[in-house]
Amino acid sequence: MQVQRSLSDKLFLVLKGIAMGLANKIPGVSGGVVAFVAGFYEEFIHSFKRINKTAFKFLITGRFKSLYRYINGTFLFLLILGMVISFFSVSKILDFLLARYEIQVWACFFGMIIGSIYYINKDFQGNWSKTSKTALIIGTLLGIGISFFDPATENSNLLFVFLCGIISVSGMTLPGLSGSFIMMLMGNYVLLLVDSVNSLYDTIAELVTGDFSFVNNPSRIHLLKVLFFFTLGSLTGLVTFSNLLSYLIKHYKKITYASILGFIIGSLGVVWPWKHKVFLKVGDNFVLDRNGNQIVATYKRYLPEFTIDTLWAVFYIIIGVLIVLSLEWYGNRTTKK
Repeated sequence: MQVQRSLSDKLFLVLKGIAMGLANKIPGVSGGVVAFVAGFYEEFIHSFKRINKTAFKFLITGRFKSLYRYINGTFLFLLILGMVISFFSVSKILDFLLARYEIQVWACFFGMIIGSIYYINKDFQGNWSKTSKTALIIGTLLGIGISFFDPATENSNLLFVFLCGIISVSGMTLPGLSGSFIMMLMGNYVLLLVDSVNSLYDTIAELVTGDFSFVNNPSRIHLLKVLFFFTLGSLTGLVTFSNLLSYLIKHYKKITYASILGFIIGSLGVVWPWKHKVFLKVGDNFVLDRNGNQIVATYKRYLPEFTIDTLWAVFYIIIGVLIVLSLEWYGNRTTKK
């Protein structure tokens, strides 16, 4: 299954991994959309599907080269490398932009999702069966319904964290279903995607300087355990969902793609640019994360007035659409090679 790639293709694959990492971090945005539109979604699914008994046999018998070729190792390594780079560097830039240019950033993502809807709809070429239409409607209703759920409270129980990992990976494997937004609904967005990641970053920084004092810090050790179980759950979910989706794409491709399109349409409600944050409260007090910041519980959407700021937001929506169209162009170009 190993695919020959040029140096530029490998570089672009790392950039795609960075884009997937960014998308997965933003509540309401799905990294799977990036994979879908950039033209490597099916390769992504089939590569993770190969992490199975055969791969495990290669591993325990020391046949590492065979394992690497079998699981499409170059593809997975470069893609995951991009995601790791995103988590520890580029995502911080995105945090900065969201803090200062929130509407513009959401508008860009909104445009990217509109572009994704256009891209996926082209695959049907006007040939919509009743079953596909039904799958589209169900997917859309589920996507919209999820966006209006009330979030749960934070739960650091390791078994629940493992379950969160399994569910969160849906944002990578199922375009339109945001894993980070589901984490927000499950109450563990800050714990799993902010606090635990920051604790790992701090621990690595301390280890580099020879500082091992974190071993005497119960809070840090607990967060590292949380991150470990979350990662383990994510890997479990990734392999499980990949096998399921690979089967569905092989046997029910049109219905599966119609459902994915529905999820993506439904996610427009989550990334609607014009909204106010509603912070989590217990009684009359706001709930704070470990850094003293208020936790976002949900968003209250509103219709914008006709102003210069609104026109700028529309401009960024157009930019988002153009980004997706450029990804589509590159994906088609790569596929034809």
